[in-house]
Amino acid sequence: MGKGGGCVPSKKRLPIKESDQEPSLQETNSAISSQNQITSTNTTIPVQYNPTLAVKKCKIFIIFYSMYAHVELMARRIKKGVDSVDGVEGVLYRVPETLPQGTLEQMKVPQKGNDVPLINVDELVNADGFLFGFPTRFGSMAAQMKAFFDSTHELWMKQKLAGVPAGFFVSTGTQGGGQETTAWTAITQLVHHGMVFVPIGYTFGAGMFRMDSIRGGSPYGAGFLSGDGTREPSATELALAEHQGKYMATVVKRFARPFPLAPGEKHN
Repeated sequence: MGKGGGCVPSKKRLPIKESDQEPSLQETNSAISSQNQITSTNTTIPVQYNPTLAVKKCKIFIIFYSMYAHVELMARRIKKGVDSVDGVEGVLYRVPETLPQGTLEQMKVPQKGNDVPLINVDELVNADGFLFGFPTRFGSMAAQMKAFFDSTHELWMKQKLAGVPAGFFVSTGTQGGGQETTAWTAITQLVHHGMVFVPIGYTFGAGMFRMDSIRGGSPYGAGFLSGDGTREPSATELALAEHQGKYMATVVKRFARPFPLAPGEKHN
C-alpha cells in the first residue's frame, strides 16, 4: 500500500518467514542457491535475486512538530510501539520551524536535539505509512505542520502518496482544547492526497473508557494534555501512544503491497 518498496516480497523473490531471529548467513546462501535456478525440460534459467530487497522492512514515518517537547515524547513512545512489530520500523522526523529565532527565545522554547532529522518532502514517497503528530492551535493543527503539508504540492499533483495509510496524534493545553477536532480537521490533508486515514477507534480497550483520571487521546488517535506546559504525561497516555504505534504497524504490515513492479510485470 505504501510507496517505499513495500514489505511483502513479489513472486520473483524468496518468501519472508516471520521469525524473531534473522536467518544465518549459511541459511541465506543456501536459499539463494536453491532459488537462483529454475529447471524446466533440462534447461537451467538464471533468475536475478536481491537478498537485500527480500528482507526489507516496512517503514512508518513518524513526522511531528513539537515546540515544548510534549509531542516529541509521544512520538518516541509511538516509535517503540511500531518497532515492537516484527518487520516494521518507525523512523522519526521533525518538520521545519517557521517562527524566527528571536520569537522562539521570547517564548522560551527549548533548543531541539540533533538526533531527529528534518523531513524532506521528497522522502515521503519512501514510507509505507505515516503517523503525524502536532500540538493544537485553536482546535486545529499548528501552523508549522500546516506549512509542511502545504509544501507537498508536487506530490499531490502526481498523487504520489495515494493509498498510503496515515494517522494522527496530538497535544492540547486543555481537555476541551481540541483532542478530537485537531485530528478531525487534519483529515482534509490526507483526503486531498488520497491517503487512507487509520484511526485507533476503541482498540485500546478498557483504557479508553476509564473516567477516574485525566487522559488525552480519542478514537482518532493518541493525545496528551499538556496544561500550562508543566504537566507530565500519564502512564495511560503513554501506553495509548505506544498502542497506536503498534496498531498502525500491524495495519501497514498486513495491507502493504508488494515491491514496485518491473515494466510489463503484473500482480496475480
